[in-house]
Amino acid sequence: MITEGENAMSFAAASSSREPLSEINTTPLIDVLLVLLVMIVLTIPVATHSLDYDLPTGDVRNLQPKPISNLLEITADGTLFWNGSSINEAALASLLGQVRTMKPEPEVQFRPNADASYSASARVLQIVKASGVTKFGFVDNEKYRTFARAH
Repeated sequence: MITEGENAMSFAAASSSREPLSEINTTPLIDVLLVLLVMIVLTIPVATHSLDYDLPTGDVRNLQPKPISNLLEITADGTLFWNGSSINEAALASLLGQVRTMKPEPEVQFRPNADASYSASARVLQIVKASGVTKFGFVDNEKYRTFARAH
């Protein structure tokens, strides 16, 4: 029969022997993997597909409608309408240049169709931004307040 003292002695003798350990120390491996993960996260480029546009701030409910405004619409198939008349992108740039020179500058209201493509809307917004128009707004956005997901 082995007593408690002999059991402790045999454990101490086994741990001091020159036999290789069968367990792998994973702490250094985890440390290296965490450093690599941090380096990868820091080197991922920021998303560059965003469209920077300065939107109006303040309380929109108290704004009075402007006496002169122009409605810019885009349909689901990408057709542009300026005050109800079909136009192309070159004509839009020309019209926006005319709006920019008017005193006082009239407001340009943008109303995209719900099915209009993002890329077509982004192109129109880039044309508007390049024109330098300062009075620009989105209209009829309240109809998109409740967004239903496709199942």
